[in-house]
Amino acid sequence: MESFLSVALGELVTRSINFIINKFSKPPTLAMEESLQRTLLRAQVIDEEAMGRHIPNQAMIQQLGMLRDAMHRGSYALDAFRYKPHYGEDDSVQVVSGFMSLSKLPFAKDPYFFSRTAQSREQLQEALDRLGSMIVDLNELVMFLASYPRLHRQPYSMHILLGNCMFGRQVEAELVINFLLHTQPHSSEELEVLPIIGPCRVGKSTLVAHVCKDERVQDHFSEILWLNDLAFTDDERAFRQGYAMEHQNQVSNWNKDKRSLVVIELSGNLHEDAWNRFYLACKRSFCSGSKIVVTSSSDRAAKFGTAQALALKHLSHEAYWYFFKTLAFGSMDPETHPRLAQVAMEIARTQNRSINAAYIICYLMRNNFNIHFWCKVLRFFRVFVQKHVSRFGTHPYDLLNQNRPIRISRMGTASEYFTIHRQYHCSSQEEVPKIRVHDVVYGSMKTCRKFEVLSWRSPIPPYYSYANTYEIQERRTTSAKRKRSTEDGVTFC
Repeated sequence: MESFLSVALGELVTRSINFIINKFSKPPTLAMEESLQRTLLRAQVIDEEAMGRHIPNQAMIQQLGMLRDAMHRGSYALDAFRYKPHYGEDDSVQVVSGFMSLSKLPFAKDPYFFSRTAQSREQLQEALDRLGSMIVDLNELVMFLASYPRLHRQPYSMHILLGNCMFGRQVEAELVINFLLHTQPHSSEELEVLPIIGPCRVGKSTLVAHVCKDERVQDHFSEILWLNDLAFTDDERAFRQGYAMEHQNQVSNWNKDKRSLVVIELSGNLHEDAWNRFYLACKRSFCSGSKIVVTSSSDRAAKFGTAQALALKHLSHEAYWYFFKTLAFGSMDPETHPRLAQVAMEIARTQNRSINAAYIICYLMRNNFNIHFWCKVLRFFRVFVQKHVSRFGTHPYDLLNQNRPIRISRMGTASEYFTIHRQYHCSSQEEVPKIRVHDVVYGSMKTCRKFEVLSWRSPIPPYYSYANTYEIQERRTTSAKRKRSTEDGVTFC
């Protein structure tokens, strides 16, 4: 027995000494990296557990939103440290090292990516402290999570889940749901209106579509009506005839004794007189408890609301990188492909946080999973962005969102370029173009004049298909005149 105790104590002492030696011999930055990795795993466990439950408490929802933000920041800081450029290895890495020319672009300000060793430690420590304190603050929340009912959801891999759900809008979705389910006192005759405002392509319609698919909302309202600018008419009779442009719930007859939800998508500015007529018609037509949600890219829509407007913003750089990385690598582990992760981080930074672009580009990257192709994509987008920023002072996606034409060279054929004249979306019932964007930009398809191209078909509600009007042109090779000319608002060399 004594010999057994002595062996056990000896083993314990040996392990303790080895632990102390490893702790103090390990570089501080490496130890911090491992600590941040463990803390991120703890945060991910809490986040995934919360995503699988119905949580009506607004304070808890806001705390979880703060945790996700800290998790994305921590993950971004860790990836930026791991995948920072290394110089002089080979041609593919030298391509990546050329990213420094992007640092002067107005959209490319990044507190993490341009750091070096002296600053990396501070950034890792900042992310670790922020996330660690957030987890400590959520100790009580974790205990309460078990009391909320679980959502019945099929288990997905993370890349499949993000490809088929709304990313980064959990807090906003619960705020909208609580507005819709809130019941006013019987004495109140006010018809409540919630404006949702934000930049073009930020996800306003997607947010509302996901909210309308929630079981609690569907059980609360007998019908959900989708209208756009063209649905507004001068009298109530015409409104009754034309209100059902697109249904989420199909009902055979209009019943004034049942609650209705009206969703209005404004593409432009709505005159106040037209809104007042529509609002009065709704008050006469709908029963108590009915609600209106208005989505618009204009801040002026906020004045139509009876509740404070919900303002949507683009994803943060850190959250967008998490989303982009997950889609680009799919089931592959980025840590096993550090050079590809390094290039992917650079490609993501050229996309101006565009969700649509992330789906399109990541689909292409997953189908060509090699460093040389990804570096080719990086060069392609770097030139594309730099030219538009130098000429117009803004990112080309911003120009496209304003329906201003942009120009880009073909990736497969350097002697040709194409002009994108406008972008638009189609509903799931409308016919979409047959030509895909990958065949035009990255393929060798031959065509001329203007034609319609399908950029991306969304797999999530409201299942829009996004299309553009393209025009392929051949690049002039004559050296007689190299003056710039402007054609349809696009500058050509």
